[in-house]
Amino acid sequence: MPTDTLRLFFALPCQRDTAEAICTWRDGLGLGGKPVAAENLHLTLAFLGQQPSARLEELQLLAAAIEAPPFELRLDRLGGGRQGLLWLEPSRMPEELPALAGELQRRLLASGIALDTRPLRAHLTLVRHAGARPREAHPDFAWPVERFVLYASENTPRGVRYLGLGNWPLVPGLRLPRFRPPH
Repeated sequence: MPTDTLRLFFALPCQRDTAEAICTWRDGLGLGGKPVAAENLHLTLAFLGQQPSARLEELQLLAAAIEAPPFELRLDRLGGGRQGLLWLEPSRMPEELPALAGELQRRLLASGIALDTRPLRAHLTLVRHAGARPREAHPDFAWPVERFVLYASENTPRGVRYLGLGNWPLVPGLRLPRFRPPH
């Protein structure tokens, strides 16, 4: 990985047992294509793109200042897009999720990091280049969200690997603040 810049994103990491259950379900559908590895399953909160590695400590401090409550994310709908992309998404967005993403994005924008400011489309990518989207697929995964992570994306001979550069727990018992969405 180059040391002068890092390809960064903040995300919710999928817990190992949830990731394994999702992969077992996905693999049983016979989708073909290129499945996302269990250890790479995540839900992106903010994609930062290439950033100078000199900003890493600033980004870690920015994330450490965020306080948000834990929540449950229920992934119960299979979505699909162009070029055989398939993902899981919630049919009902828990209010904590856009609040957390919004606060993170607001702080990143205030620090001068250019972001895509389209509304959050919560999804967990399952497969790229799938052969077909199954007609009968009824996902229902409860994902207890207890922390968020700053990742660096690294290309390796075996594919993409995400390296955690910091993780911050969500605070049990914290009331949901009224976060302002980024402008």
